[in-house]
Amino acid sequence: MNVKITVLTAACALALAACGDKSPPPAPAAPATTAPATTAPAETAPAETTPAASTTASAPVGAGGAAVVNDCATEIEGNDAMQFNVKSITVPASCSEFKITLKHTGKMPVAAMGHNVVITTLDDMKKVAADGMGAGIDNDYVKPGDDRVIAHTKMIGGGETTSVSFDVSKIKGDGPYEFFCSFPGHSAIMKGTIAVE
Repeated sequence: MNVKITVLTAACALALAACGDKSPPPAPAAPATTAPATTAPAETAPAETTPAASTTASAPVGAGGAAVVNDCATEIEGNDAMQFNVKSITVPASCSEFKITLKHTGKMPVAAMGHNVVITTLDDMKKVAADGMGAGIDNDYVKPGDDRVIAHTKMIGGGETTSVSFDVSKIKGDGPYEFFCSFPGHSAIMKGTIAVE
């Protein structure tokens, strides 16, 4: 009986010592993280190879994070890291209508990491984003009938694409103008300037 109590006491002491230790786990943790890494590429590689190649080729970025514009249109990307791949869009003054295509290059669903593109003046951006939260996902986080919104796409999830076309004259007046994602909390990071030159 004394041997069982001694062993039980020693086991409890070791367990309590391990619980109180806040340092990272010892060396055995390294093999545990290495082993799954050897199997993960085999599972994820087929799904990532084709989309990665196509997204890089389809949405090039110019100097300084500027969107590349061709024939009065551009394509931008949003990802699961809550980022657009561009910081500015310059619309040629010769365009009367302009088209923005948004590709969500991530994998998360719209309810978890949805993205859209909304265009407003810089002064209206925060108010439009706040009102959009109240409008909810069914309204693409854009208040229905909001006159401050110049244009917006629908809200999309990973792997989806959407676009919007708008009259360029709407961004020639009292600017500056911004494009942003109105998914709650995204507009603080996912934003950029849009201007006519």
